[in-house]
Amino acid sequence: MQYPATELVLNKYGQVYHLGLSPDQISDKIILVGDQDRVDIVAAFFDVVEVACQHREFVTKTGMYQGKRITVLSTGIGTDNIDIVMNELDALANIQLDKRIDADGFKSLKLVRIGTCGILQPAIPLHSFILSSHACGLDNVAHFYDIEFSKEEMELNTAIQQQVQFPAKIKTYVSKVSNQLFDQLASDKTVTGITITSSGFYGPQGRQLRLKTKTEKLNEQITAFNFENHRIVNFEMESSALFALGKAMGHKCATICLGIANRPNKDFSKDYSEDMENLIQYVLDRI
Repeated sequence: MQYPATELVLNKYGQVYHLGLSPDQISDKIILVGDQDRVDIVAAFFDVVEVACQHREFVTKTGMYQGKRITVLSTGIGTDNIDIVMNELDALANIQLDKRIDADGFKSLKLVRIGTCGILQPAIPLHSFILSSHACGLDNVAHFYDIEFSKEEMELNTAIQQQVQFPAKIKTYVSKVSNQLFDQLASDKTVTGITITSSGFYGPQGRQLRLKTKTEKLNEQITAFNFENHRIVNFEMESSALFALGKAMGHKCATICLGIANRPNKDFSKDYSEDMENLIQYVLDRI
């Protein structure tokens, strides 16, 4: 199959359109961050930086860390950007861009998202390292793709729908972390559980300022959820699409976040910069 110019969109240099990258500029180990400024924080740990480029909110640096070649890339906020990032990273790994045809063989990427999150369990302290076992999406990105979900994922999704009353017309989905990356990242330093991926920061996460929302009691229901020892532990905005698209494409994906707000306790971190650096080094050492 040859991919038309309208489907596989490239810039004038023959690079993928939004990321502005060529295949040789990325590693098969990739750290994804939402914040552009966090790219420099991650890259500061590298022994050497080989690639540094930016297009729009997508900042990329590739370098060496203790003999391992690693890429760090900013995605911006939201699953809509994850849709772009996942498709273009997969194209870099598995499509011959100059010929617009599939590459010989298949390359599976390892992608770890490092982010911040809101904690949904009162007993989890601020600045905890929260490792997602599953992501439940309140967004709609995965619904546009032909994705086969496992029995476990569908059972968890059904249980969440039964126990949590989301606003009408929200169709949730659940996707699981890569077992391999989960095992690499899990330790006595991490808290694990289901992550809710929201389509926004305010109303969709139960916040209400001047505009009245339909989610005033949403967080209490999410906190109370319990199904076969699965609990929902945090809110963030990217992991559902990362896990679902990544798995469908054959890539290994995981998310580990620093908890900077405990929503039930209404407590927000005053300064999490040092703990974020500790989390980054923790991930680099384990991947």
